[in-house]
Amino acid sequence: MADRYFVQNPIEGQQARLAGAEAHHLAHVMRAKPGHEVVLFDGSGAEFTARVQRVCRSEIDLVVISRDQIDRELSVPLSLGVALPKGDRQRWLVEKAVELGVARLVPLETERSSDRQSPAVLERLRRAVIEASKQCGRNRLMEIDSPRKLPDFLAAAPREAVRLLAHPGAKDCQGVLDGFFNGKQLPRQIVLAIGPEGGFTQAELDLALASGWQSVGFGPRILRVETAALALVATVTARMQHE
Repeated sequence: MADRYFVQNPIEGQQARLAGAEAHHLAHVMRAKPGHEVVLFDGSGAEFTARVQRVCRSEIDLVVISRDQIDRELSVPLSLGVALPKGDRQRWLVEKAVELGVARLVPLETERSSDRQSPAVLERLRRAVIEASKQCGRNRLMEIDSPRKLPDFLAAAPREAVRLLAHPGAKDCQGVLDGFFNGKQLPRQIVLAIGPEGGFTQAELDLALASGWQSVGFGPRILRVETAALALVATVTARMQHE
């Protein structure tokens, strides 16, 4: 795949401009000169072949050669609510969620979760979304919402959606998915919830089940937050793509 760069502003017409970190990388790392061709995307779902026209210190002007509407998204929108782990594990989780096709990630505030995510942390994670999208070829950015309390997240999920909550000791995930797939029409939306280190409390689990969510498990071993999140996302998306 050709070098891909993210343009903050919607690309309209035949001109585009890179600024900030994207322009710095193209100009100073790739040492692009006028005539160099790249692929641009602006999060709208399209990607653009463009040619460098002018290289300045902090900006690069490009001429758009072609626009292609290339859809690399999942056939069903998938939202992931997760009590984010600490440190670099957050970024790793976000990167892999982008690669697997998650449309929206919501940091969850639970009874056992760590400190609330600061705006600066969320901004760094949104930057990680861009970098992961450049690498994997997605032309739409995974949204990272502001943190939400678990009861609010549970209540906001549409009742017609497939709503799954990971919990140790729950019924095997594959068995639960059999009830939603197996030749049936794909659901309109999928919403997943992953708890913090230590898992959801019994009160939180009871609330989810009373709200129509289903709990799913991955065998007898205890998984870390990021492992459980990506295992559930990968299992669901793989099943979705085989229906």
